[in-house]
Amino acid sequence: MKRAVKSLGGPALWTCGVLAAYVLVTAATALAAWHKHQVLLAPPLPPTPDGSEGLPLLVADMWFGNVLGWWKGTTVATVLLLMIWMTSMRDLAERLWPEGQRRRRAWLFFGWVVPVADLFVPKMIVNDLWAAAEPAARRRRGHPLLTVWWLFAVAAGAAGEKALSAMEKADTTAQSGRALEWVVLSDGLFICAAVLSICVVRQLSGRLRSALRTASAQPDGLVGTGTV
Repeated sequence: MKRAVKSLGGPALWTCGVLAAYVLVTAATALAAWHKHQVLLAPPLPPTPDGSEGLPLLVADMWFGNVLGWWKGTTVATVLLLMIWMTSMRDLAERLWPEGQRRRRAWLFFGWVVPVADLFVPKMIVNDLWAAAEPAARRRRGHPLLTVWWLFAVAAGAAGEKALSAMEKADTTAQSGRALEWVVLSDGLFICAAVLSICVVRQLSGRLRSALRTASAQPDGLVGTGTV
């Protein structure tokens, strides 16, 4: 058990690092979207013989496309690291409160990718992990931090889907401008969700570490069905 406690720092550290990188990339995406929005809706430049009046929009579109590609890749990496982190937390939670883990291990992956299930399964799993770190006498699923975190995550996902859909359907300058506004809004929500995710990872990792240290100090060194 002590070996498990020591190895806990790796997944949490890597997850927080990737989340921090995700915040930076998302902020860059929002800035690129806002810049393109400003260029797109600015008064047109007078025509020039070489056609360079369209260059600012071309450059803005290029930068936005490049940064958006990086954002998509960082998003995939972030979700994968969250899956790995949750798996490591599940390993530890099962030592403390195995019967309290309501979802099978397969949902640590499918909970993030199956439609509809992705709206509540990850939150349910984290609630169980949080409760496992509590003393047996006062175990309770849920916490205000977890609720706020998941509300921002769901809102960011919904706004992100709206932004991508609006960009795909945009045929006019006005429609493209509104789509970019959705991108900026969704990026702001994603940044909030990522910052809250860092708080959740740090809090939950620390709580489980502390609970395992307490459990390992017991005479038998093991935790059974919720009583030490």
